Amino acid sequence: MLGKSRDLHEEHAPRTIRQRIGNPRGESPLGDFMLGGVDGVVTTFAVVAGSAGGQLSATTVIILGFANLLADGFSMAVSNYLGTKTRLEEVRRSRADEEWQIREFPEGEEREIREIFAQKGFEDETLEEIVRVITADRRVWVDTMMAEELQMSDVSARPFRAGLTTFVAFSLCGLIPLLPFLFGFADFDTTFIVSAILGAVTFFTLGTIKGLTVGTSPLRSGLRTFAIGSVAAALAYVAGHLLHAWLAG
Repeated sequence: MLGKSRDLHEEHAPRTIRQRIGNPRGESPLGDFMLGGVDGVVTTFAVVAGSAGGQLSATTVIILGFANLLADGFSMAVSNYLGTKTRLEEVRRSRADEEWQIREFPEGEEREIREIFAQKGFEDETLEEIVRVITADRRVWVDTMMAEELQMSDVSARPFRAGLTTFVAFSLCGLIPLLPFLFGFADFDTTFIVSAILGAVTFFTLGTIKGLTVGTSPLRSGLRTFAIGSVAAALAYVAGHLLHAWLAG
C-alpha cells in the first residue's frame, strides 16, 4: 500500500500532470487486439472444425486455413483502419463546423457554453467567469464544445495502429489452431483434438488478459470468450458434417 501511495503522489505531481494532459495516450489498443485475436481463432478453427465435420484432409485444412488467415486478417485490418479513419474524419468535420458557428454566431455559441456549465451547477459570478475565460480563447472554446456538447475527441482515433494491431492479433492468434496440422500428427482425429485444445486455451487466455487489463474477473472473462469460441466451432463442425452427409447421400 505504501508503494502504491507513493506512485499515486508521483502521478499527481504538477510536472507529471502537465506531461500527461499535454500528451494524452489515447485509446488502448486492447480492443483492437481482442477484436483481431478472437476473430482470428474463430475463423481458422471454424475451418478446422468444418473440415473435421466434412471429413476433409489435413492438407485441405492447411490450405483453407492459411487462405482464410491472410484474406480475412487483411480484410479485418482494412475495415478497422477505414472505420477508425471515418470516425476521425467525422470528428474533424464536426470541429470545423463548431469553428464556423463560433465565427458566424458567437453570441449563440456563448449561450451554449453558459448553459453547459449552468447544468453542471455553476451560477452567478462563477458561471460568468467560466464563460469569459473559455470564450476568450478560440481553441479552448472549440475544444470545450467538442467535449461537452458533441462528446467527441480525436485523441483516441489512430487508424494505422488500429488496423495493424488487428492484423497482427488476427495472424498470431489465428495461426495457433493450424499449428498441429503443420507439424502433422499420426492421424487426423489426434491432430483435430490437439487443435481444439490449443484453440480453447487461446480463447480462454485472450479473455483472461482482457479481464486483467480492464479490471473485471479474469475467470469470468476467460470463460465468456471460451464459450463464444466454442459455439462458433460447434456451428462450423455441424455445418461441415451436414454438408458432407448431404453431398455424400
